[in-house]
Parts: sequence; structure tokens; C-alpha cells
Amino acid sequence: MKIKAFLTALLMSAATSALAAARADLVVEGVQMPVWVEHASGARDPLATGKALANKDRIYTGPGARALLRLADGSLINLGENGQFVLDDLGQRKFNQKDVVTVSLDVVSGAFRFTTQALYKFRGERDVKVTIATITAGIRGIDSYGARPTRMWGKADKTRDIVCLIDGTITVARDQDAFTMAQPMSFYIAPKNEPPLPVAPVSQKQLDEWLAETEIVFGAGALHKGGKWKAYLADADTQEAALGIYDGLRDAGFPAEIRPVKTEAGLIYRVRISNLPSRQEAQMLAGKLKDKMEIAEPKVSP
Repeated sequence: MKIKAFLTALLMSAATSALAAARADLVVEGVQMPVWVEHASGARDPLATGKALANKDRIYTGPGARALLRLADGSLINLGENGQFVLDDLGQRKFNQKDVVTVSLDVVSGAFRFTTQALYKFRGERDVKVTIATITAGIRGIDSYGARPTRMWGKADKTRDIVCLIDGTITVARDQDAFTMAQPMSFYIAPKNEPPLPVAPVSQKQLDEWLAETEIVFGAGALHKGGKWKAYLADADTQEAALGIYDGLRDAGFPAEIRPVKTEAGLIYRVRISNLPSRQEAQMLAGKLKDKMEIAEPKVSP
């Protein structure tokens, strides 16, 4: 990353992050790294908690990675490892005097989970479309207060596309076929280049295995929005030296930061990763990066 770009981002970050998070259509809640976001401009950054995402953003998750995103209506989107996901039609609009939250998620590869939040302070409507390679699933309307949420899980891989309804009601379409799924604990599979299979019930054991593919594993070095702990990875005497470490971490999918620090010996540049929710998370991440990035002696603190 160029020095000028780094300094610009550093100055703007504090002034804009809180405002963006308050008004954002979609915000990053948690990250189990490595995860990257590629913007419409072609710029590529590690996914960082608290950041707002935009239309045409493309999220890439690495091995063992997860991401947790929250829509403006409180709905949650979980993303699994080794995936590629494209965002579009993000918005908060007025329609017939009602607030409507919209999103289109294109699951190119990998697993996802979508959960509406009936208890969240949102009284508008939602219009959600998820394309799982050859299958399109939709959620519309609003959950009544106290109702069970609509929950679905899906995955696109090399051999088949899957959508699983856990609770609620969704619409499903593939080619010319369109229907409604309203039976909880049911799933629909479309093998590649073959006719789809009939909707069938899913066992709790199978569902648990699928859900584990999209859940962040806390205690393994994951970030969460609002986390108070930090992993301090390096101190450098020059900005150029710090940027070398910073760029290496960010290229590898870890949202590193640089902070100038005054010491008795003079100004140093400290490389860190923030938003870790506990000492355990910070220590686990520091240990991983010590081995992966050959970082000498990382430290952690609130």
C-alpha cells in the first residue's frame, strides 16, 4: 500500500467509521480470517469488522474462514470458508409509505446462512434474493413481533447447489420451475447439469453439520465488532518498515493497522489487529500469526 493512501485512510477512518456503521445497508459484525473484499473499483482489502459494504463488493473467504454480516433490518448473513459472494441491490427505500430493506446475494461458491431478526427494532419490510449458482431463493415481507425468524442455509459447490429451509417461508426458482418452501427442516438439491431432486426432509444431524460450515468459531482468533482486545504484532522504527509488515498481513487477509507511538527513544510505528472480543481470541490470533507470518514476539492487551 502506498504511503499517501495509508495516511489518507488513517485520517478519514476515525471520522467516517461511526457514521457509516450507523447508516450502512450492510455492516461486518465478525470475521474469522483470512477474508478479503474486492470493491467495484478493483481495490482489494481484508474484511474488517465495523466496516460498511457496498453494491458490487465481492467477498472471498479463505480456508477455515467465516464472516458475519448484518443488514439494516437486523438480519444476519453468515458466510463459510473457501467461498465467493457478490453483493448487489443493497438499499433502504420507501414503498407505499413503508421502509423496505433490500439485498441480493450471489453465492458463486461456498456456503451461507441467512437469518431474519423478528425481535430487532425494525418495523418495515424486506426483499431478499439469494442466488445459489443455479437456484434463486427469496424472502419477502416482515416477521410479526415475537414470531420465529425465517432461516435458510445454502451452498454452491462443484457438484450441486443446495437450499435448506430451517424455519419460515421462502420462494425458490430454478430455470422454469418456481415454488414455495414452507415446510421447516426441508431441503432442495440441484445436481450440476441434471434435473433437481424433490424437496425432502433434512435430519438434525445433517443440518448441524451444514450450519457448522458457516458459524464463526470463537476461541480461534476471530474478530467481532466492538471487541476491546488487540494483538500487537510489530514495532518498527520507520514508517516504511511498518508498511512492509502491514502490507504482508493485509495481503494475507488480516486487517492490520498502523499507529504512531511516542516513546522515550522517539517515534515508532506499531502494527496491530483490533476488535478481538477477549484475551483468548487475541492470544490465539497472535499465536497463529507468529507462525504464519514469522512475527517475532506478538503481544496482546485491551
